[in-house]
Amino acid sequence: MPKYMLLCSSSTDFGAMTADEIRAIAAKYRAWRLNLSAPGEKLCDGTARFLRKSSGKIAVSDGPFAETKEMVAGYFMIEADSYDHAVELTRNCPHLEFGPIEIRQVDQV
Repeated sequence: MPKYMLLCSSSTDFGAMTADEIRAIAAKYRAWRLNLSAPGEKLCDGTARFLRKSSGKIAVSDGPFAETKEMVAGYFMIEADSYDHAVELTRNCPHLEFGPIEIRQVDQV
């Protein structure tokens, strides 16, 4: 069965929420994940590292930067029969309250 990655983006400032609000949101995600074939993962808050090759040299920089409006907040890996099936499985994902979800099929090389 094909695998699909759900890339969850968000511009929500979760740091401004109370601990109770975060716990309520996390409970919604946990409940939704229980129906998936594989668990989702939350990415760590804070910085990332970006690698770029320029003039034959690798440059490493920190990010994401404050001017970024949306950034990847997490991902899920699911199995589905088709893109349409993946969309149906994702329709009730609680992340849609905070930002878009990009669905990409994983190449079965």
